[in-house]
Amino acid sequence: MERKTHVKINRKEVILAKLRKSCSCTPQKLKNFVMDFFPVLRWLPKYQCKEYIWGDVMSGLVIGIILVPQAIAYSLLAGLKPIYSLYTSFFANIIYFLMGTSRHVSVGIFSLISLMVGQVVDRELLLAGFDLNDDAPLALADGSLQNDSLSNKTAFNLTIVGINAECGKECYAIGIATALTFVAGVYQVLMGIFRLGFVSMYLSESILDGFATGASLTILTAQVKYLIGIKIPRSQGHGMLVITWINIFRNISQANLCDVITSAICIVVLVTAKELGDRYKHKLKFPLPTELVVIVVATLVSHYGKLNEVYASSVSGAIPTGFIPPKVPELNLMLRVAVDALPLAIVSFVFTVSLSEMFAKKYAYTIRANQEMFAVGFCNIIPSFFHSFATSAALAKTLVKTSTGCQTQISGVISAMVVLLVLLFLAPLFYSLQKCVLACIIIVSLRGALRKFRDVPARYHVNKVDTLVWIVTMSASALVSTEIGLLVGIVFSMLCIIVRTQRPRTALLGQIQDTSFYEDDLEYENLSTVPKVKIFRFEAPLYYANKNYFLKSLYRLTNLDPNLEAARRKKYEKKEKQHLKKGNHRTANGLGIGETTLQLVPKQIDFQALVVDCSSISFLDTTGVNTLKEILKDYKNLNISVLLACCNPSVIDSLKRGGYFGRDFGCMQEMLFYSIHHAVLFAKDQK
Repeated sequence: MERKTHVKINRKEVILAKLRKSCSCTPQKLKNFVMDFFPVLRWLPKYQCKEYIWGDVMSGLVIGIILVPQAIAYSLLAGLKPIYSLYTSFFANIIYFLMGTSRHVSVGIFSLISLMVGQVVDRELLLAGFDLNDDAPLALADGSLQNDSLSNKTAFNLTIVGINAECGKECYAIGIATALTFVAGVYQVLMGIFRLGFVSMYLSESILDGFATGASLTILTAQVKYLIGIKIPRSQGHGMLVITWINIFRNISQANLCDVITSAICIVVLVTAKELGDRYKHKLKFPLPTELVVIVVATLVSHYGKLNEVYASSVSGAIPTGFIPPKVPELNLMLRVAVDALPLAIVSFVFTVSLSEMFAKKYAYTIRANQEMFAVGFCNIIPSFFHSFATSAALAKTLVKTSTGCQTQISGVISAMVVLLVLLFLAPLFYSLQKCVLACIIIVSLRGALRKFRDVPARYHVNKVDTLVWIVTMSASALVSTEIGLLVGIVFSMLCIIVRTQRPRTALLGQIQDTSFYEDDLEYENLSTVPKVKIFRFEAPLYYANKNYFLKSLYRLTNLDPNLEAARRKKYEKKEKQHLKKGNHRTANGLGIGETTLQLVPKQIDFQALVVDCSSISFLDTTGVNTLKEILKDYKNLNISVLLACCNPSVIDSLKRGGYFGRDFGCMQEMLFYSIHHAVLFAKDQK
């Protein structure tokens, strides 16, 4: 076969041409840019109102009803007031409506992202000298707000000088959250500009599942104190899960009986409703708004039963209405959280894009991953000016959207309107809502992630290495920290790939009878060996890290180390010369000269040609080329020819550049074959 002659591309000219094309500005190009940046301008004029409006309105209302209690509940994870969670849910839906390319994903507050934000907020509050006791602000109705607020301001001024003398604990917490969100959004936009979406490829399904499960265990642990109504410090740093459980068991005697009973009732109701909803989801037109019903009933019971005053049950407290004036995130706070924003940006983007691609494939349309990165980036940047924190797409709410007839992101606008209604009028009604009820909603929402433990046996049966990656990522995320867990998962996954290429499968091949095909003689029966020919397969790229394993496997399977054999022959030749000089016609072994010739040919060499199956070798580096040149030379010294079969074009080019075929490639046709069978036939014809 003749290789095509490829015209050399002048990379400099190509780059300059792309730059000229990118920098040129025409009215049509400007219009396309705006239309691409705001995809709503393309699909909204084509909106088929009669077909889509009912499904969009229905799904938007359902998601809005679900979103309100979840937003209030997830504020516990983020360590912020419920009002900020509602702001986040409102702005995220509006911005993604304008900029997103997916028709179905629900972007907004997400438990995993809220946890990551909350960990950073708690750490910075602690470093600033604030008390992390959640219940401190609740004793405000009797006038103690002033004292607590003053003490918090004092600690603030002593630790962080020059930011805002009037900023207390709540103000500083949302300042940290908005700075973190802004930086994460900037990272995402920069990744979109430089087209760094490939970063998501390093987060495999096993890593993401393990990360989500480990984070779910952390979320579950953080909510237990609200379930049973005990007051323990919010643990920070590595090992938070273990420390929190130790503190829980130490203070279990202080459990609030009212909170325990309320939590038990709420969990039973929520789990039962979820199970019934899953069982009869095909018969239900839309999911049961169980969370909303539970919150309404629990709020009424708490208010009229005076559970906070009589039983000291912890409640949500006052939730203001309306919007707080926008504020630019503090630059010095951005510098403090710049490192923490990177994993947040990556996780937020990966979950959003993976969900977008999954539902786009399911409903037969396409999304633009780069635009998704811009969309989720601006879903973080713009709301950060309006006291909101980081967002992402959420699987559970997206599944609900699709099951209730969602057709476009109009449903997101409807959901935002529901949240807006709560923000403007209904928020104060949740004053008496117990925190244990919110904790129950969070814990029940983790059912999907915690069910991953049931999938471990099936996962192990499919792929043991992926299961190990899942376990390591989950354990590190739960026992160390979420950010470290994600990093550990990525590094461990890469190490697994490296190890698998360092020690890949190797095999000697036998011929399938009466065919021109060859397979592993350890895996298949009734294969016939080829006389005088050994066929060796190496199932990985050949590069510097697995060179030694390649040689050891080759020598072990062929039962011949050419270097040792050559050294042994030299040793015999040297002894033979010494005996001949002394005039002794008998060798060192007492054999005649004719017999010595036979002795020097080892009995274990039962082949005259070695065929290397290169079909699984995807590339060669310099070390790989030199390794093949080395075995070519070593086996040639033993009068054994080395033939290469099934090389791909990149491997052939590497061999040519490395001088494997000689300067003029004259011997190439006798060293390289396009199939194993042709190489075997050539070897049989050799003398």
